Amino acid sequence: MTFCRTLIGVVLSSAIALASAQADGITVHDARNREINVTDAARTVSIGGAITEILYALGLESRLVGVDTTSLYPAAALRDKPNVGYMRQVSAEGVLGLNPTLILAIQGAGPRETIDILETAKVPLVLVPDTFTEDGLIDKIKLVGHAMGVDARAACLSAAVGADLAQLGALRARVTKPVRVMFVMSLQNGRALVAGRKTAAEEIIQLAGAANAIDDFDGYKVIGDEAIAAARPDVALAIERGKDSLQADAIYAHPGFALTPVAANKSFITMDGLYLLGFGPRTAAAARDLSAQLYPALAEHGDGFKSALSAANCRQ
Repeated sequence: MTFCRTLIGVVLSSAIALASAQADGITVHDARNREINVTDAARTVSIGGAITEILYALGLESRLVGVDTTSLYPAAALRDKPNVGYMRQVSAEGVLGLNPTLILAIQGAGPRETIDILETAKVPLVLVPDTFTEDGLIDKIKLVGHAMGVDARAACLSAAVGADLAQLGALRARVTKPVRVMFVMSLQNGRALVAGRKTAAEEIIQLAGAANAIDDFDGYKVIGDEAIAAARPDVALAIERGKDSLQADAIYAHPGFALTPVAANKSFITMDGLYLLGFGPRTAAAARDLSAQLYPALAEHGDGFKSALSAANCRQ
């Protein structure tokens, strides 16, 4: 009898503790070093393609009531969910009009006026760090999962992505002479806007086992013909933008690139923007695809990349 009373007491204490934890909510430390309390994630707005991709990978699409225009994967996101606009030009009214209980926004979302309004609203706003490293990618997955109250699913997804990154590292170790890659965002009046240090483009280039041809400034910058020629890139890399995509012929005919191995070897690669630069769950696969184009010999010799992500089920 005493044992039964003790057992009942333990069960009741656990239930009370669980109810108390749910009432108190979940504490999330976000990109602005704030402690955000999340009590309800049933109506979530996602601002940032990588965040949306993570939410779908975690099986949480039913909780999504809105996404931004960078939420291109999976295709169902923009097809099925209300669109709140481009992540850097979001309207506060458009977001709050969806009656969200939680807003997850990638660091850098804006404009600042919108973020300020959203922060004063009575809706938790979690700014998700966008750090372009392997650890940053894993932390992003864990933070999103924690904010949504699905830590176990996030651990599953993190493990799968980590396994893919480890495979990528083993492949990268086989590269003996890194290719020099220049990421070109656009050509503006004949001048190239290119990626320097501390960018998603540089990190994906390095994850693929190559070297960024631009190493003397941070961020993105317009450079002239002489700077392009001096950098001597082996490959030009760009993202697909539909009808606005850079074309190979434009790169090869450009006065700066014409003096480099890019034009001599006709070495121009384009890839889907979110896939290449999004730093979401598919980043290791994107780097592997880029590596296969940069180093065909490695791919031809059967260095297989069997994605742990594609085999994992982290949705329940």
